Amino acid sequence: MTFDRFYPIFDHPDWLKRLLPLGVRLVQLRLKNVPQETLRPMIAAAQTLCRDAGSVLVVNDHWQAAIDEGCDFIHLGQEDLDEADLPAIRRAGLRVGVSTHDHAELDRALHLQPDYVALGPVYPTILKKMKWHQQGLERVTEWKQLIGDTPLVAIGGMSVTRSAGAFAAGADIVSAVTDITLNSDPEARVRAWIDATR
Repeated sequence: MTFDRFYPIFDHPDWLKRLLPLGVRLVQLRLKNVPQETLRPMIAAAQTLCRDAGSVLVVNDHWQAAIDEGCDFIHLGQEDLDEADLPAIRRAGLRVGVSTHDHAELDRALHLQPDYVALGPVYPTILKKMKWHQQGLERVTEWKQLIGDTPLVAIGGMSVTRSAGAFAAGADIVSAVTDITLNSDPEARVRAWIDATR
């Protein structure tokens, strides 16, 4: 599978409805603290939107709901790996991306033969509090050397301007969250991302 180089992350299907038509081809739905009765309809709606747009949907964390709703791809953080039924995920045919922040986590991730490895935060991020300081572009280069042909996602504090440096350092894909969702014109920002990554 060839991945698009631009990988935005959103916390509601409404973002997908708004921005998929601009040409987003790879997108993550990251639902945190959402009630179970709301969670599955949101995942189902996102899956329908992505299928209609010809885009790849990656569901963060909620692997069982992703299986039940017929999704194709999930993203697991290190804490999620502790609870996920990986054999069931593989039996369902889901592709898997995994977050990493240090060498021990990378070793664990590579043992799972993931479809991509994410490294972050490359730059300081305001999305969530993390115990890791910024990784920097040197770590991006190191990670790419260690994982070889496995696609590498750079995440954390990424912007259109910073994306070129991440790609030059070895990232295959750059992920953005607040650079889009907190922008005064998210549509224009997504167009700028697409122009910068294709």
